[in-house]
Amino acid sequence: MNDFILPKRKRGRQSEEAREQYALDLELFCAGILQLRSGVDFEVGSRGWGYVAESGGQIDKSDLDLVERLISDCRKSGGLPLDIVASDQKRAFDHVDEVDGRTPDEVAQDVILNVRLAYTYYEPASFWEHQRYYVQMQVEKATLKGLFSPVCQELHTPIATSSGWSDINQRADMMSRFRNAEDDGKQCVLAYCGDHCPGGLRISDFIRSNLDDLAGAVGWHPDNLIIDRFGLNWDFIQKHKLTQIDNLITSAKGDMRGVCLSDARHPDHFKPYVQDYIAAFGVHKVEGEALVKVPRLGQKLCRDAILKYVDLSGVANYESARDSAQEEARQSILAEMSNLKED
Repeated sequence: MNDFILPKRKRGRQSEEAREQYALDLELFCAGILQLRSGVDFEVGSRGWGYVAESGGQIDKSDLDLVERLISDCRKSGGLPLDIVASDQKRAFDHVDEVDGRTPDEVAQDVILNVRLAYTYYEPASFWEHQRYYVQMQVEKATLKGLFSPVCQELHTPIATSSGWSDINQRADMMSRFRNAEDDGKQCVLAYCGDHCPGGLRISDFIRSNLDDLAGAVGWHPDNLIIDRFGLNWDFIQKHKLTQIDNLITSAKGDMRGVCLSDARHPDHFKPYVQDYIAAFGVHKVEGEALVKVPRLGQKLCRDAILKYVDLSGVANYESARDSAQEEARQSILAEMSNLKED
């Protein structure tokens, strides 16, 4: 897409001509983002769109912050639709009044169709019943959840955004499923994917202790849990040339806002996890959103992480049992519908 424009204002007071040109460039930027959207089949965050644009050569990594700000501004002004950015379901409204615009005849037709197809939604047993392992997945960013969700749905793997592991209810919910699986004799696995940065690598190191904090309340200890960090890892980053950000700026606030971990003024600078990271990888980080640059490879990364613990013969057994039970349900539905006709 050669007509992608990235609006930039010059410093100082803007002339009328400069303001008009900026407005025109902003319209072209919005048109470019919408064109990018037509080629993406998963939900993307505002920063993720920067990586999509970078993957097509429209911008370089130095423009990621600018793209994120522009998208936010254009959503507010109406230049871009609000849903161009994945919504945060944790903040969504419940119990909103919705009016059904169908006619009574259309409702009747839809009901009959749903009844005829109801057997296809019948799940008589767990996918994991025929497996030795039970896998759940945590990712650090909402964009990764959107990218991985189709794979996780196909492979019956619960997935959630961790956001730094601050949500107690989310952890307890996940632990309850692990407890039940372990009671059924399964080996439990948590597959984790996050940023490649000092803090991102550190998260995967203290996952177990965060879970253990709730062990008494949930009634399950993560002692035997396999924690498998499958990304982002350095070999994958290097192999697929993912975008590296040339700083280690953290989300610190106050006087430390915008201060890099490589700066001795940062309170974490001399901590071993920071010094070890800098020694191994330099002053660079790779954000999870970088996977939108290679979405098919990103989904393969997710699939491989799950299939590492899946027995394909067990999948065949599950599908055979499911198909047989669904056919029985289909026959029962047809019989009941026949009885209704007679009545």
